Amino acid sequence: MAYQREKIADFIHDSLSKEKQTLIKQYEQSKNAIGYFFIDNVLPDELALKLHESFPTINETVKKKNIREFKHVAYQMNEYDTLLEEALYAFQDHRIVNLISEICSLKDIHADTHLYAGGLSLMEKNNYLNPHLDNSHDKDRNHWRVLNLLYYTTPNWKLENGGNLELWPNGLKEKQITVESKFNRLVVMATHQKSWHSVSKVEVDDTRYCISNYYFSDTPVLATDTFHVTTFRGRPNEKFKNIFLKADSYVRNGLRTLFKKGIKENPHQYKKKKD
Repeated sequence: MAYQREKIADFIHDSLSKEKQTLIKQYEQSKNAIGYFFIDNVLPDELALKLHESFPTINETVKKKNIREFKHVAYQMNEYDTLLEEALYAFQDHRIVNLISEICSLKDIHADTHLYAGGLSLMEKNNYLNPHLDNSHDKDRNHWRVLNLLYYTTPNWKLENGGNLELWPNGLKEKQITVESKFNRLVVMATHQKSWHSVSKVEVDDTRYCISNYYFSDTPVLATDTFHVTTFRGRPNEKFKNIFLKADSYVRNGLRTLFKKGIKENPHQYKKKKD
């Protein structure tokens, strides 16, 4: 069966609608720190498995390895199985955007067709993502990044495998909340000046697959939000790394103050022919 994005969006919308009140409560209970919710069994298992099987190999992705992160990403979607692009943009269907906006009590939300910092994420053994704040804006610095959508597709993924989302609602000196990267699970989290999050190191010889989207708005989640680049920190036991990452973030933020779009364009975006 061929799945088009409208049909995939139908599944997503049905799942979210059925659990809407529960998700509202989940988000409300967490929004004073980092607002988030998650929902399981978002898509039929058959479709979720097809998505898993459709992911590119590690060799077909872009490796990002530095002191901040170690992961693999893919965003030039026309180079991969068309099902992946259909599913990714299904999460940008106006019905989904509107429904998630209602759940999170946010207004004037829109998706990002350019997939700036979005797309596909693959993490294999020893991959990780240090605690960080997402870049506050879109690629042209015209809109605020307000929501991060993460949909996981690796069957039988277990908590002990690592590669799980970590939220730090009380700062990096307090214990984090771990949200398992469970198969067929969608996690939605707010992005703002206090939404520190990370991904734990993958501990097994397997790959954690994720479809990622960001939503943007003309106004930030918090009235106190200010512009910032993606800002990394060390984990509580990484004191020297933390010092370096603080300095690194300070320099990169300063450069973006001088050069609005950066010294060079960030390549992590979907370059369509019409663009």
